[in-house]
Amino acid sequence: MGMSVTIAGAAGQDAEQIFKLQYLCFQSEAALYGNYRIDPLVQTLESVREEVAADCVFVARLGDEVVGSVRGRLTEEGAADIGGLCVHPRLQGHGIGARLLRAAETALAEQRGATRFRLHTGHRSEHSLRLYRRVGYEAVGRSTGADGVEMIVLEKSAGVYAATA
Repeated sequence: MGMSVTIAGAAGQDAEQIFKLQYLCFQSEAALYGNYRIDPLVQTLESVREEVAADCVFVARLGDEVVGSVRGRLTEEGAADIGGLCVHPRLQGHGIGARLLRAAETALAEQRGATRFRLHTGHRSEHSLRLYRRVGYEAVGRSTGADGVEMIVLEKSAGVYAATA
């Protein structure tokens, strides 16, 4: 490849690439559940633009291409909800997802005062569950998404960083 992947805060002009990447990345999740109406596949470009403008959003870049993304927002109780983590299929398994998570967690704690992090992933999403456990998240409950998918709720305290690869 010759280039290294860099992690940086997202800008407004990244929204369309994030939107397209998310659609590509979550196809495998949709297939896993036999549900192509999962939230990441029905989210609108306008909604992604709003999140980039308001939330803590990071992207992974390979040159000018956005190859990964994650979003986080502070909740009323001081926790941060993290979501939308995706890495281009050709680059998965190289630690980019862990790097994106760490960037979002650091910014949410240092800039927005988050004391805990919370995320949700589908109960069949073993690759995601392995990553989240490896970086310090623990299952704390279950929920059902608006799309009907059973989700595992995971949390960890700010400042807890396990292996990042």
